[in-house]
Parts: sequence; C-alpha cells; structure tokens
Amino acid sequence: MVRGPQPSFNHLQRFAHRGLLTLLVSLGVGGVMGWWRGHVGLGLLDAVCVGLGCWLCVDTGRMVLARWRWQRLGFATDAPEPAPDGTFSYWPGWRWMSVCVVLGTLLGVLGGVTLSQWLAHGLGWLDEAGAGSFHGHLMEGLLVLLGSLGVSLAVSYVFYTREQVALSLRQAEEARRVAAESQLRLLQAQLEPHMLFNTLANLRVLIQLDAQQAQAMLDRLISFLRATLSASRMSAHSLSDEFERVADYLAIMQVRMGPRLRTQLILPEALRDCMVPPLLLQPLVENAIQHGLEPKLEGGELRVEARWQGEALRIQVIDSGLGLRQDATSVMQPASKGRGFGLRQVRDRLAVTWGESASLNLQAAHAGGTVATLILPCPYPSATP
Repeated sequence: MVRGPQPSFNHLQRFAHRGLLTLLVSLGVGGVMGWWRGHVGLGLLDAVCVGLGCWLCVDTGRMVLARWRWQRLGFATDAPEPAPDGTFSYWPGWRWMSVCVVLGTLLGVLGGVTLSQWLAHGLGWLDEAGAGSFHGHLMEGLLVLLGSLGVSLAVSYVFYTREQVALSLRQAEEARRVAAESQLRLLQAQLEPHMLFNTLANLRVLIQLDAQQAQAMLDRLISFLRATLSASRMSAHSLSDEFERVADYLAIMQVRMGPRLRTQLILPEALRDCMVPPLLLQPLVENAIQHGLEPKLEGGELRVEARWQGEALRIQVIDSGLGLRQDATSVMQPASKGRGFGLRQVRDRLAVTWGESASLNLQAAHAGGTVATLILPCPYPSATP
C-alpha cells in the first residue's frame, strides 16, 4: 500500500545535510562580503542569517507542499513510482516548487535580514560598520534578494536531479529484482514436473514387483508431494525444511531399494535457520541415487552434510555409487546419462539467486562414488540457546 510522504531517518539526515552545506556556503560568501565591507563579523552574520533563512523556508515549504498535495490529490511527486518502502519523496513538482522557491526566498531574505539587523544592533556592529552594512540600503537588499533567489533555484535543480537519479536507480534495481524472481519461479516450475516424473517412474516399476510396497510408497509420495509443492511456491525456506524434504524423498526411495540404500543426514543446529531456495538439494539427491547407487548391484551409502566453511555455507551430497568417468576432453562426466537437466537447474538457480558468489562442483570421491558440493554465501546464524 502506497503511503503519503512520511518522515524517516533518511529524510531527516538529508535535511540536516542540506542545512550543513548551506551553512558552509553562507560562511564562505559571508567571509567575502565581510572583507569587501571591512567588517568580517557583520558579513558572516548577514550571510548566515539570510542563507539559513532561505534554506529553512524553501526546504520546509517543499515538504509541506508535498504532504498537502498527497492529502488533497492522492500523490506526492511527479515520479510515477514510489520508493521501495512504499513512500513517495518530498518533491512537489516543478510548478509548485517554483512557487515555493520564490515565496521561500522572499520570506527567508526578509526574516534573515531582520534577524541579522537585530543581532548586529545588539552586538553594536552597526555603528562599527557604518555605511559598510547593507542594512537600510535598498540596492544592496535587492542584490541580496536576487542572489538568494538564484542560489535557491540552483539548489532546487540539484535536488531535483539527485531525486531523479535516485528514482532511476530504484526503478532499475526493482526491475532487476522482478526479473530475477520471475526467472527463479520459472526454473522452479520446470523442476517440479521433472521431480514428479522421476518419482512416478519409480512407483510404476515397484507396482510390477511388489503391490504392497507400492501402496506404502504411494502413501509416502502423496505426503511428500504435498509438502514439496507447498515449499516450491516460496522463494526461500530454512535449511532444516530443505533437509526434511530430502528425508521425505529418501524415505520413498528406501521403500523401493530396501537395505541397498543407506542414508545419513547431517545438519548442525546452528545452520538450521540458513535460508536457501526450495528443492535445491532435490536434483543432487536424485542424481546420486538414480545414476550412482541404484545401478550398483549392492547399492551403497548416501550422505547429505551441511557445514560452515570460511564465510560460506557448504553442503555436500556424497554417494558411494558408480562414480564419474573421465572422457577424452578431461572433463569429469557422469557414469550414466541423464544428469544434465538437474545439475543445470541447480546451477541456473544459484546464478539467479547469488550470481558468481555461489557454486556447484561435481567430483569423484576418493573411496569411489561422487561428491556434489554446493557453496552458498549465507551469513552465519547465531546458535540458538
């Protein structure tokens, strides 16, 4: 829901930043004016009072106008899109900003001159400066007014330009985020039928061999699909949820393979809340079973292990199956065909989510089999007490 312009720490910080810049510029101008008049103190006083007066009137008027426009017309800026937090910036548009600059500068100059004159009189500087002060001189007052108006317009243009640049950057970042999310959803949608077809193929074979086991496998499959399809609708879930989905799938495979499949899941308590894309490990576990363990007569062991490595999360899927073969191009390839889709999906999802910061490596295990290693740039979570 888009809200009207709301004050925030960033808005107040930028407000104070503009005030500080105005003060520094005023001190510089005041020093030159004071040297020219022969009274530096009075020059600084005049410039600071007029400069800060114009800044306060113009900047405050701009924010008040933006808020008034929102309450009356339902928008607070000429920009078509709100900021990521749902708020609009305090830019009222050039037409209203021009009015704000003219009126704010008039009020700022009048108020600044009045305040400067009152302070200078109290300090006794008017008598010291004599004719060197612009107080009481119409021509110098007009010059100060025109100069202040020009400076106010220039500052307003700079402010507008910065707002437009910031808006463009926000829109570009939002477009990149939406594109990445859309691509990730597409990849997940492609993965769901792939995973389902593999599971149904396993079930079809088992029905021919053992109807009772097929019934048990079907019950587990229904539960597994319900949880998995629900998880796939989310952009991310905890690593503990991901391990639970892996455990559900392995339970189905154990119905089919029996004692030939031995599994081990290792997830330290401190890493349970790390957030990962759903179904990230599913293709790796499927590949380990279908192309490594199941074709092997005696089966083997499958271990899924998560641990912290440096500043990244490392997840390994290790099987003692048939392993990898070395082809003529010295690139490690699966011992069986058909692994391409799942690995490509995992790599594509890593690239969309983390870019080059994440990786998937496939290598032969020392004792035989395959090791698939995921490196994810997840922040280390605090261990739960």
